[in-house]
Amino acid sequence: MTYSPPELRTVTMTRYVTPLREGGSLPAIVEADDDFLYVVKFRGAGQGVKALIAELIAGELARALGLKVPEIVFIEVDAAFGRTEPDEEIQDLLQASGGLNLALHYLTGAITYDSLVTTIDATLASKIVWLDCLVMNVDRTPRNTNMLIWHKELWLIDHGASFYFHHSWQNLEEQGKRPFVLIKDHVLLPQATELEAADAAARAAITPERIQDIVALIPDEWLLTSDSPFETASEHRKAYAHYLETRVAHSDIFIKAAQDARETLI
Repeated sequence: MTYSPPELRTVTMTRYVTPLREGGSLPAIVEADDDFLYVVKFRGAGQGVKALIAELIAGELARALGLKVPEIVFIEVDAAFGRTEPDEEIQDLLQASGGLNLALHYLTGAITYDSLVTTIDATLASKIVWLDCLVMNVDRTPRNTNMLIWHKELWLIDHGASFYFHHSWQNLEEQGKRPFVLIKDHVLLPQATELEAADAAARAAITPERIQDIVALIPDEWLLTSDSPFETASEHRKAYAHYLETRVAHSDIFIKAAQDARETLI
């Protein structure tokens, strides 16, 4: 099969439908000019554009691994929506989020994954654990799985808490080789019995070319912020790519840590 670089569509928000108050960053269901519903992650929320970057990169890496993620799109938000919103918190959020934001296709009728109800096979569980080790996703625990069952299939959502290193950008090389110690809390770790096979398949899929193509999707305006330690958007993207390439090249470190954590659990 011929490899095609990922592409993201851009839509425009036309109607604010309802907030999703279970999310700490107050995402919302909105309607766009293509008549579809989306869950929007707003740039004006607490973690700013870094959460959007994490969502974008982790989501497209998951897709490259063959995992199911709702379509990710860029969404233009007019700050004027905030003027007619009666809730002051939402009003402030919308007014702070004018411009380009990120959204995921809303999976109507999806239900939250419950490990007591649905059993995930070892291959799929191992792939997801591998992904979350790679991106250091702290938010896939039994209390908050961030996985949905939709049309009898497992879908991954909400990766905004990944890449927590990019809030400081310190010791990038060291961070790239660091095990993910919080994998011990992963909801799927007990089922992840095929981590070595998942590692081999993932290393073949997540090539430097794919990494470069994914980080190339990050808009300049999300990178050229006042707190960025880089002079150009290009340098910023190269840092993300270098971090990911380093982690993939040294995946044996985080795989060993995950296997050790799993043995402790069982």
